[in-house]
Amino acid sequence: MSAPTTQINLSSAPLWLVRPRSDGGSDYVSFMPALAAAAGSLVEIRLGSHLPPQMPLLKRRLKLAPAEAEACQRRLQQEDGYHRSEPLF
Repeated sequence: MSAPTTQINLSSAPLWLVRPRSDGGSDYVSFMPALAAAAGSLVEIRLGSHLPPQMPLLKRRLKLAPAEAEACQRRLQQEDGYHRSEPLF
């Protein structure tokens, strides 16, 4: 049975998902509201890793419609082992 996911309006509130790594670092995904004048509301998704005290590494950045971002959030939590977290930095 899957762990329950928290539904959030990703188009208006930031959300951080974190997955711990065996080396003491973390993989992270942050969902941030982003406004695009012509396209309406979008969610910016930043994927990266962090091993303190080093600077965070940004691996990928993309912008999705809110519905696509929510589907991505659910997949990350249900299939990839991410859980909701306070911001890492």
